[in-house]
Parts: sequence; structure tokens; C-alpha cells
Amino acid sequence: MALNWPLLREGQQAPGPLAVEPIRSLQHLLRQHGHGEVVVDGIFGPITAAAVRAFQQSRRLLVDGIVGNQTWPALVVQVRQGSRGDAVRGVQSQFQARNLSGDPSKGLQVDGIFGPKTDAAVRGFQQAAGLAVDGIVGPITWNALVNGVLAL
Repeated sequence: MALNWPLLREGQQAPGPLAVEPIRSLQHLLRQHGHGEVVVDGIFGPITAAAVRAFQQSRRLLVDGIVGNQTWPALVVQVRQGSRGDAVRGVQSQFQARNLSGDPSKGLQVDGIFGPKTDAAVRGFQQAAGLAVDGIVGPITWNALVNGVLAL
């Protein structure tokens, strides 16, 4: 099944908090792949672009600095309960963006630890989105998250 991924490129800065999240997820995933120079700020600036090009080169992908259907699948990291790190932060930031209370302390905390609360959020999202409910954030769940499924 071919997934359609969001297209991200240098110069993008999303207008609202939900639209920023694909860029934040990209930045978390780049950090997971060893690009610690990337700051998670929701802005696709020159440092993020350079990290994307370096990642593309390391994976023998077309080096164009554009994150789309070729680069996303290579970037995503499967995470599940017990996982830790920047990829988990990328998942958690997606749920924080969907927190409509306006109070970040009421949403899922972005701590990089895939514990019971993150597991429950993932399973609830998968069920609501009509995906297989397994608590594992693999390519299909990542795709739904970064495409803004169930986001207002």
C-alpha cells in the first residue's frame, strides 16, 4: 500500500500549531537519526534542510532537501511501549498538538518515554482513525499522524 506523505521543504513555517507538527515530527526524527544539531522549533530552516540532505545522502535517496514520499518512509522509526528517544517525542508532540484544552500540562507530556499514557493515546488514535489498534507507531500510524488525521 503506497502512502501519501506530506511534502515539506525549506522555508516552511506552519501558520498554526497543528500545521507545525509535521515539521516538528520531522525534526524529532532527524534527531533520532543522529542529527542532534537540529532544533525542534517547527521551522524548516537551513539547519533542518542540511540535515535532511545529509540523511538523504546517507540513505542513497535523491538529495533534494525535500521531505516527501521518498524520504518520510526512510525517516520513520517504529516505536511502541518501552521505546525511548526523539522518535517517541515526535509521536508525543503530535498528541500535544491535538490537545485542545489550551493547557499543555493537560495533554500528553513530550518526555520521550513511551509509557502507558502514550500507549493509550496511540491506541485511541488508531481506533478513531480506523487503523489496526496495536499500540505500535509504524509507517501507517506515523503517516496518519503527520498528515493531520483527527486534527482540527
